Amino acid sequence: MKQIIFATNNAHKLGEVQAVLGDEFRLVTLAECGITEDIPETAATLEGNALQKARYVHERTGRDCFADDTGLEVDALGGEPGVRSARYATDGHDDEANKRLLLERMQGVEARGAQFRTAIALIIGGKEYLFEGIVRGNITLEEQGNGGFGYDPLFVAEGCEQSFAEISAEEKNEISHRGRAVRKLAEFLQEL
Repeated sequence: MKQIIFATNNAHKLGEVQAVLGDEFRLVTLAECGITEDIPETAATLEGNALQKARYVHERTGRDCFADDTGLEVDALGGEPGVRSARYATDGHDDEANKRLLLERMQGVEARGAQFRTAIALIIGGKEYLFEGIVRGNITLEEQGNGGFGYDPLFVAEGCEQSFAEISAEEKNEISHRGRAVRKLAEFLQEL
């Protein structure tokens, strides 16, 4: 079984990514590497943040690793919250405040198109690689469902009738932005 560090402290992300990668890989957590501090995310793009996090972990461990950054990009809001998705309403990760602010800003907006986008930065063998996953959909008028995390109760993917918070984790991994990006990562790693 191959081991690789996943630069996240988010248990939901860890579970989603492990499910997509399967048994061939074991994700090593930041805690297992002794990295307990918050990793800086100060870049202006998702790709920049993913690279910044991967480089941070690689510099401290010398080991192969990958990091991701994900944003919800709402057409009517000019791509907001985008790279600031986790800190849209506050400087902390306050999902409830973020969802409230998004719904406030979308009041009265009829065109509710949006996309979730994930960028993954991989550092392996001293080289850097980027992978991207996108899923298009729409922002709901109100929260729908109790599952998932983040903006999941507010997003219905194209071709679906239920929000990401209403479908199973397996269904979400099949169609989600993160699932798509991780499958590209997994295909690349399996070819090495």
